[in-house]
Amino acid sequence: MRILIVEDNPKMGEAIRKGLAAAGYVPELLTTAAEGESKALQESFDLILLDVMLPDGNGVEICRNLRGKGLSVPILMLTALSGTKDKVTGLDSGADDYITKPFTFDELLARIRALLRRGRVQDSQKLTCDDLVLDVNKRQALRGDKQIDLSTKEFMLLEYFLNHQNRVISKQDLAKNVWDLKFEPTSNVIEVYISTLRKKIDQGFKPLIHTVVGAGYRFGTHD
Repeated sequence: MRILIVEDNPKMGEAIRKGLAAAGYVPELLTTAAEGESKALQESFDLILLDVMLPDGNGVEICRNLRGKGLSVPILMLTALSGTKDKVTGLDSGADDYITKPFTFDELLARIRALLRRGRVQDSQKLTCDDLVLDVNKRQALRGDKQIDLSTKEFMLLEYFLNHQNRVISKQDLAKNVWDLKFEPTSNVIEVYISTLRKKIDQGFKPLIHTVVGAGYRFGTHD
């Protein structure tokens, strides 16, 4: 499987490249934003490792550009920025995962394998609830005959809800499993996304997203 590495630190980039080669992958290492974005669009890769801070650009913008041009390959962001806001920004740009430097190669490899497994499992998967259909492979959502445009994070949130229908889901669960973050009680990020998702999938239809006061949310057709 081909993995594109975009990392400007020569020592780290080469260490990752050698480790992935030893693990049986076919890695290619580039050191600039321009090279990385061009290569990702011109050739086929199974996964992209993308550094955030590059000498000629920002990995977050590259990720957003790639997603905007229809590239669906899994993207794992590499960064020294460990703040919650930085992680949210990276994931909202379309990244599938986010790992903070310094990290061990074993952890990186585990995350790569998880993303690749997820891609295989979801290859032809459709999730449904009532008249809502989420095509995981095509990254499309339909409610009745209405196509719904979702951001990457909205798609992940809806997918999580569909995989946990008619269960009470806490904000802590969503923070951990959708955002890969520790829940911060003062943050309203989750509420904002829930509100936006409600408008997109429930407006004009029977509500599927229900607030469970003091506990979180429940997704499904039963009150």
